[in-house]
Amino acid sequence: MTMKTVLPTVLLGVGLTCSGASSAETLRLLTWGNYAPDNVIDMFEAANPDIDVEVTLSNNEEMIAKLRATGGSGFDLAQPSHDRIYAAQLEYELYKPLDLSKIDTSTMTPSLLTGVQENTTIDGEVYAVPHLWGTSGLMANKTEAPDLTGWGDLCDPKYKGKTSMRLTRTILLGTAFDMGEDPFAAYADLDEYQAILDKVADKLIACKENIKAYWQGGDDLSAMMLSGEIVASETWDSTAYKLYGENENIVFVPPATGALAWIDTFALPRKGKADEAAYKWINFVSQPEIVTLLSASSGAIAAVNGAMDLLPPDKKAAVNAAFTDDDVANLKFFANIPPGVEDMEGKTLEKIKAATGG
Repeated sequence: MTMKTVLPTVLLGVGLTCSGASSAETLRLLTWGNYAPDNVIDMFEAANPDIDVEVTLSNNEEMIAKLRATGGSGFDLAQPSHDRIYAAQLEYELYKPLDLSKIDTSTMTPSLLTGVQENTTIDGEVYAVPHLWGTSGLMANKTEAPDLTGWGDLCDPKYKGKTSMRLTRTILLGTAFDMGEDPFAAYADLDEYQAILDKVADKLIACKENIKAYWQGGDDLSAMMLSGEIVASETWDSTAYKLYGENENIVFVPPATGALAWIDTFALPRKGKADEAAYKWINFVSQPEIVTLLSASSGAIAAVNGAMDLLPPDKKAAVNAAFTDDDVANLKFFANIPPGVEDMEGKTLEKIKAATGG
């Protein structure tokens, strides 16, 4: 999935220790911001008084770095995106196989469950199951940019100085699809992928005059959209959904070539010490009433049956305003990232930043 804001470690629900009292087991989560909100932790600890929950907030790159540094210890349950597990496991052995008999997978959306399992099965062992999913695409003020339908429209001269994007791998991939390429297929031939990246870099450098500012986080992007400084941007869907609640003219736009979709998963770090507590957490947060709380907190859609109906009313309206059934069928789920690709993308992004001041 896409970079999310990295926040410092937060310790929640730490059990008190005193002489004569036994300590509760600690479940150490390595997860994204808003994926383990206080109210959900409180409910879990009330239902499981022998378990305390400790949360470290991170992102995909830092999850890999932390688990590499410890050899897979220090955490009991991690939430990498579905495309960040296979290669990391082959190269660094960060995770242990799941015992699927301890997870109620019957609650999970079959297509998402199957997709994650196919992406994360090694030597017949499954290393992850899905949790929350969402997309990256476009956002537009439909009164000012009613014809925006594709990634390349951000560079349309009629929007000069009125669009925005974030210089990360998402805009590279989206622009590649918009140019008629299939970057995921090109992962099999890194020379071909480099040629695609070079074309994308030229396109985005030439787009410089259209960009009001390159956004860094959801807050600055939101401010530019609400103020009218920009009329369209590349975005996370959750940011667009939030703004729709404030201004119904601001909508998420799935690009014609397909919104880029991510699935954040559950995976067990190789040297985790609280597997049973981890399985309890996975099953707990898959319950309908908890799913609604997590969607309200994160803005993401749960990978459970009936998830759309479990969205809070404001987010349900925003999703319905953005997606048709055809848009959902057209999603482009991030492919497993082979070794070397992120370095190539990083160098391409540095080239673009140097040329644009991004």
